[in-house]
Amino acid sequence: MARFRKAKKELPAISTASLPDIVFMLLFFFMSVVKMRDVTVMVRQSLPQGTELTKLEKKSLVSNIYVGVPHNQYIGVYGSEPRIQLNDQFAEVSDIVNFIVVERQARDEAEVPLMVTSLKIDEYTQMKIVQDIKQELRRASALHINYSAKKRIDNQ
Repeated sequence: MARFRKAKKELPAISTASLPDIVFMLLFFFMSVVKMRDVTVMVRQSLPQGTELTKLEKKSLVSNIYVGVPHNQYIGVYGSEPRIQLNDQFAEVSDIVNFIVVERQARDEAEVPLMVTSLKIDEYTQMKIVQDIKQELRRASALHINYSAKKRIDNQ
C-alpha cells in the first residue's frame, strides 16, 4: 500500500515591500521635528555658573547677543580681544541699536513688549564691554535683559 507523506510547509519569506514606506515615514518625521541651529556661534563661551536660574518660556521672542574671544579660525582677522556677535556676524557696540530695531520689525506688534534680549557672555569678559552693551540696550529701549548662565553643580 502506498503511503502518502505530507509535504513540509515552509515559512514564506518576509515581505520587504513596505520597507521603503517605513524609511520615508521616519525620514519625514525627523525632518519635521529636528530644528537646525539658526546661528553659528563664532566666539568662545564659557558661561558663568549660577544657582537661581529660570528657563525662558518663549524662545522665539529672544534675541541673543554673544560676547567672547573669537574662535581660532577668526583670530587672524578679528584679533584675540573679546568681540560682540549679533546673529551670524561680528559687530561693534554701536550696531546694537540697529540690531534691536530690526528684531522688533521682524515681530508682530503685540509681541514687541514681550521681547527679551539674552546676553551670552563669556565669564572672563571684562565688565566694560557688558556696561557698553547695556547702555546701548537702554538707548534702544530694550529693557528686558536676560543673562545666560549654566547651572552650578554642587559637589557635597
